[in-house]
Amino acid sequence: MRKIILIIVSIMMIISCNSKKNTLVSGIDVSNLDTDADCGADFYQYACGGWMKKYPLTGEYARFGSFDKLAEDNRTQLNALIAEIASTKHENGTVEQKIGDIYSMAMDSVKLNTDEYYPVVEDLNRVSAVKDKTELLSLVSDLIRNGINAYFFVFVDADMMNSSMNILQLYQGGISLHERDYYLDKDKHTTNIREKYKQHIVKMFELTGFSHKQAQKNMEAVMKIETRLATVAYDRIKLRDPHANYNKMSISELKKITPEIKWEIILKALNMSNVNEINVSQKESIIEVNNIIANESLKDNIAYIQWKIIDEAAEYLSDDLYAENFEFYGKILSGKEEPQPRWKRAVSVVNRMMGEAVGQMFVKKYFPPEAKERMINLVHNLQDVFAERISALDWMSDSTKIKALEKLKTFYVKIGYPDKWRDYSDLNIKKDSYFENIKRANRFENDYMFDKAGKPVDRDEWGMTPQTVNAYYNPTTNEICFPAGILQYPFFDMNADDAFNYGAIGVVIGHEMTHGFDDEGRKFDKDGNLKDWWTAEDARQFDQRAKVMSDYFDSIYVAPDVHANGRFTLGENIADYGGLRIAYQAYKAATKDNPLPNVDGFTPDQRFFLAYSTVWAANIRPEEILQRTKSDPHALGKWRVNGQMPHIQAWYDAFNISEDAPMALPVEKRVSIW
Repeated sequence: MRKIILIIVSIMMIISCNSKKNTLVSGIDVSNLDTDADCGADFYQYACGGWMKKYPLTGEYARFGSFDKLAEDNRTQLNALIAEIASTKHENGTVEQKIGDIYSMAMDSVKLNTDEYYPVVEDLNRVSAVKDKTELLSLVSDLIRNGINAYFFVFVDADMMNSSMNILQLYQGGISLHERDYYLDKDKHTTNIREKYKQHIVKMFELTGFSHKQAQKNMEAVMKIETRLATVAYDRIKLRDPHANYNKMSISELKKITPEIKWEIILKALNMSNVNEINVSQKESIIEVNNIIANESLKDNIAYIQWKIIDEAAEYLSDDLYAENFEFYGKILSGKEEPQPRWKRAVSVVNRMMGEAVGQMFVKKYFPPEAKERMINLVHNLQDVFAERISALDWMSDSTKIKALEKLKTFYVKIGYPDKWRDYSDLNIKKDSYFENIKRANRFENDYMFDKAGKPVDRDEWGMTPQTVNAYYNPTTNEICFPAGILQYPFFDMNADDAFNYGAIGVVIGHEMTHGFDDEGRKFDKDGNLKDWWTAEDARQFDQRAKVMSDYFDSIYVAPDVHANGRFTLGENIADYGGLRIAYQAYKAATKDNPLPNVDGFTPDQRFFLAYSTVWAANIRPEEILQRTKSDPHALGKWRVNGQMPHIQAWYDAFNISEDAPMALPVEKRVSIW
C-alpha cells in the first residue's frame, strides 16, 4: 500500500509540474498601466501611462515606443554576435570577414577623423570637372549605382498591370528634405525649418573644403533646383493612388517627353541597355527634371549634384560632418538631443549592407521553430474569420464577395525568415575607407536589383530582413510577411494566452490582411494586378464608409492648431480597424470551448484591448509629431488607440464605457467596413 501511495504521489507531482509548465500567463504587465486615468476619456493613457513613465525619452530618440524598445533589444543581441565576429580574423571573402571588417571600420573613429572629408573629394572633383550636360548625366548614372540619387529615383519592381514581371521604374525624388511641403508651406514652423536647412547646406559645403562665398552660391543653386522639384511633386495623398502613379511607356516615348535626358547613356551605365519599357510613376516630375537640365546652368546643376553627394555621405565621414548632419536632421527636424552611440550606428549599417546574412545568425539563435508553427496557426485562424466577416457583409454584393474571398484565400504567407538566403559572394569589402565600402555595398545591392528588369518576379524573395521589427503587405505579390524580429514580446509571447496574443500579434496579422482590402490594396486583384474587380455600387459603398474614417481622423488635433491628415493615413487606419475586428472575433472563436479566466482583475476581453494598446505605447517629441504628421502614413501611436477604440463596440462592453464618456461615439457615427 505504501508503494502504491508513493507511486500515486509521484504521478500527481509529475502531473502538477507538467500542468504548471503548460499553464499560459496573461502576458499583461500591469506596471504598463495608469489605472488612475479614466479609460473612457483617454484609454491610451490608461493602457500605456505606466509604460511611458518607465521609458522616458533619451537624447538619441525623437520617438521611443514598443517597436523601438524591441528593436533596441534585437540590436543589443546583434551587436554581441557581430562584435564577436569582428574580434576574430577570418579568411578573405567570407561572410564573416565582410561583416567584421565593415563593423570595425564603422567603429574606428580615429581613422574616420583622420580621413576627414577626403573619401568624397574624388566624387566632388569628378562632378566639378564635368564639361557638358551629357557628361553630367553619365556621372549621375554612376552615382545612382553607388546609392546617391539626384533628380529622381530609379528602381526595379513588379509591373502593377502585369505583376508576374518586373519592370524598370522612375519615381519622383531629388529633394533632401524628402517632403514637398517643407519647400512650399508658408507657416512659421515650416519656414523656420527651411531657413535652418539653408544654413545647414552652407555649413556642410564649408566642412568639405568650399569657401563661404562658394558655399553660399551652391546653397542658392540647391534650393532653386530642389524647390522646382518639390513644386511638381505629387503630395502624399496622390502618391497613394496607384492609377495616378502608373504611366507605362516605351523608352522611345520617354525620350520624346524628356529630350534633354540621354536615357541611352543612363541605361548603359546601369547595365540595362536592353530594357524597352519603363513605368514613369510621376510623369510631371521627370518632365521637370528635363526642364531643369535644359534651363538651369551647368554650374548650378553641378552644385546640386555635389550637395547630393555630401548629404548622402555625411553619415559615414568624420565626426564634425556627422555632428552637423545630426544637428539639422536630428535636432532641428526631429527634436533629438544627441546622436546614437557609435556601436548602434555600426550595427545598423551592417544590417543594411548584409541584412540576410545577419538575419541568418539571428534566427538560428533567437527564433525557435515552435514560434513559427504557432504563428502559422494564428494566421490561418484569422484568415478563416476574415472570410466569415466578408461573407456576412450586408453592403457588398455576392459577385464582389466571391473575388474578395479568392484574394484572401491566395494570400502568400511569410513567417520568420526566408526559405532561401541571399548570396553575398560578389560583395567586396576592403580596408580602404568606410564610405568606399558603403558605395560598394550600394553598388552590389543596386546591380542585384537592376538585373531583375524584364524578368519574372521571385515571390520567395523577402522585402524585409528577418531581424526587422515590422511586418508588411505587398499588393503586387498579394503577400503578408511577419519577420522573426517582431515575433517577440510585446507583440508575441509563446507563454501568453490567446487574449494577449490575438490582441497583440493577432491584430498585426489582421492589419496586414486588411491592407489587401484598404483604399489602395483593394484596387489589386488576387494575382497582384492593378485591376478593378469591384462593382460600381460596392466601390461607392466602400468609399462612403472609408470617408467616415478619414473625416474622423481629420478632426483630431495632434498639436495646437495642427490636425491629423485623415486621407493620408486612411489605409493604415482602415488596416488597424480591420485588424481589431478580425482578431477579436478570431480570439473569441479560439477560446469558445475553453474560456479564459480573469487574471489580475482583468477579464480576457480587457486583456485583448490592453495587449493591442501596449503595442503602440510611446513617448514622442513635439518636433517629431509635426514631422510625422507630414511624412508618416500611420497615425501617431496615441491615435492608433484613441482613434480606433470609439469605433469598436467590444471595447465599450469590455470596459463598461458609457455613451456619455468623452471618447464615446454614437453608433451611427462609427466606422463600419470590415
